[in-house]
Amino acid sequence: MGERLLLWDIDGTLVRAGDLGAAVFDTALEAVLGAAPVERVAMSGKTDPQIVGEYLTLMEVDDPSTLPAVLAELERELFARRDELRAVGTVLPGVAALLARLAEAPSVHQSVLTGNIAPNALVKLAAFGLDRYLDLEAGAYGSDHADRRKLVPIALRRQRDLRQRDLSPADVWVIGDTPNDLACARAGGARCLLVATGRYGLDDLRALAPDAVAPDCGDLERLVALLSS
Repeated sequence: MGERLLLWDIDGTLVRAGDLGAAVFDTALEAVLGAAPVERVAMSGKTDPQIVGEYLTLMEVDDPSTLPAVLAELERELFARRDELRAVGTVLPGVAALLARLAEAPSVHQSVLTGNIAPNALVKLAAFGLDRYLDLEAGAYGSDHADRRKLVPIALRRQRDLRQRDLSPADVWVIGDTPNDLACARAGGARCLLVATGRYGLDDLRALAPDAVAPDCGDLERLVALLSS
């Protein structure tokens, strides 16, 4: 068996942040614009810059300097509320045991592919002690590109440049919970495991025809064998 790179989505796949995940966008927008949005946009499977961009369109804001200002405020807000995140959020079923088991395999390398900007990804993972299993420096983030479909090549480049691993897309599994995770994997030539721990049910995910589906990360032996293959 060759080396494998596992790129984990965060929200809905590894952890759930509760209402705090959406609330920090409201607060960040209000801090920059002086008003919170009157309604929330759908966030599942999107990058943070994409979400903020949709909010700015909804709020009829077209100043290009606003998006980075809101992202900076989003970073400050989540960090300030990290203790609240630990209290209201949760690690999803089977995740900690699966990450720990996979971390023992020398040929398996684990990082993230997430729509979160990099600082917020770290806050969410560190809040639940999951950062110890993941090479976060060599992952790919919403702060790298607003289009999630561009992120697999970024992660592969970081593996090469930072870890001297010359991996191909065929060596990569993207693990997520939404159609956008699958689209990202397909665009990057990677395989995809979808878990039904987010907004989409198992039948919905099966209908997308990913390489594998699971109700959650609880079937330890099956998922270790699958993601090591």
